[in-house]
Amino acid sequence: MLFHGYGPLLWAGTLQTLALAVLSLAAALVLGLAGAAAKLSPNRALAGLGACYTTLIRAVPDLVLMLLLFYGMQMVLNDATELLGVDQIEIDPFSAGVVTLGFIYGAYFTETFRGAFLAVPRGQLEAGQAFGMSAWRVFHRILFPQMMRFALPGIGNNWQVLVKATALVSIIGLSDVVKASQDAGRSSLDYFFFTLVAAAIYLAITTLSHVLLQRLEKRYSAGVRTLAS
Repeated sequence: MLFHGYGPLLWAGTLQTLALAVLSLAAALVLGLAGAAAKLSPNRALAGLGACYTTLIRAVPDLVLMLLLFYGMQMVLNDATELLGVDQIEIDPFSAGVVTLGFIYGAYFTETFRGAFLAVPRGQLEAGQAFGMSAWRVFHRILFPQMMRFALPGIGNNWQVLVKATALVSIIGLSDVVKASQDAGRSSLDYFFFTLVAAAIYLAITTLSHVLLQRLEKRYSAGVRTLAS
């Protein structure tokens, strides 16, 4: 057999990796929008908080942050349960992975969205307000479509890096595609082959993501004139 009977294990690991990546992306997008709004806020406290978040997160390696957040969250939960006199709560690796990856990559999305917000001409937003549009309609009809056009290249890059970073979650016990390939390689004594399989799975995910992102960029660039080469 091609995968020595470990096909279902690899497939389950692939689905786990995809679920982790998608949920982490959702968390990172929410944090990124909130972080960008904070950094662009006239409130100095919020702007300072946003600056500290992006500076600290981007300065520390992802693996170190993941371990700090995972064990830190577990310690806080242990102290809380001991204080309340209830049974200890164990954080499962999947939830920990979503929280830590979302928190880490939220800092990168913050800078992506901040740059995209600044790229939209202020005059168009002021014109919308002058026409009597509400703040939500200005955001929905004017700011968001143009912001997405500027943000999509950065979103695509951050997404592909995030997908690869899911491999780090295997060190805290998640049965993702990396852990599945390691288990298969250890059992079959064919480590190199199953490492190649894991690499091919990540390549397939990122390639399909690239195709989807190209379509999204084309959609959000509709009606935009490009300079002739």
